[in-house]
Amino acid sequence: MKPVVPSLYLASQSPRRRELLRQIGVQHAVINASIPEQAAPGETGLAYVQRLARQKAEAGYARLIALNLPLAPVLGADTLGLLDGEILEKPLDKNHALAMLRQLSGRTHQVVTAVALHSGERQALRVSTTDVTFRELSDEEIAAYWETGEPQDKAGSYAIQGLGAVFVKEIRGSYSCVVGLPIEMTCELLREFAVPWWTPLGAESGS
Repeated sequence: MKPVVPSLYLASQSPRRRELLRQIGVQHAVINASIPEQAAPGETGLAYVQRLARQKAEAGYARLIALNLPLAPVLGADTLGLLDGEILEKPLDKNHALAMLRQLSGRTHQVVTAVALHSGERQALRVSTTDVTFRELSDEEIAAYWETGEPQDKAGSYAIQGLGAVFVKEIRGSYSCVVGLPIEMTCELLREFAVPWWTPLGAESGS
């Protein structure tokens, strides 16, 4: 049986982004495109998230060429949290995670996801922002949440699609933006690049 050529490559190892693409039936494959993820001195959170999304898409496309794989648009995405304009990174350790969650307690922060598509001759980028409001959190539940293991590799030290959902009082904007790939905005980009969704095969492969 002849292998199916994907209509899109995802330059991300995020299982959440893969699941969101499967959810809407996008035939895709994962392409490894590791780039340094560190904000430059003086770089704003908005500029940072856009740069990373663009660089991931570009690096993914370059890898397709290097591996002599069938060419198709490459999607790069990056998500970060912002509180009072400051970037909410992945926690360095337990104390850092607990401090971030205390900062978020009872307050509204922003989650920003940038999505870039690259096809060699064309590039496009979109940005989605969602306001997320936390209820008041006790020190005891913050500590207990850390012990679940979920916050350890999450920007802002929580996952809205996981156990961290119990902290969220309200969101204003795209839920899927907070998960890591704003679906409605992503579909706008897919349409521009003639990448179909609702395809019968939503399986993926890796490269």
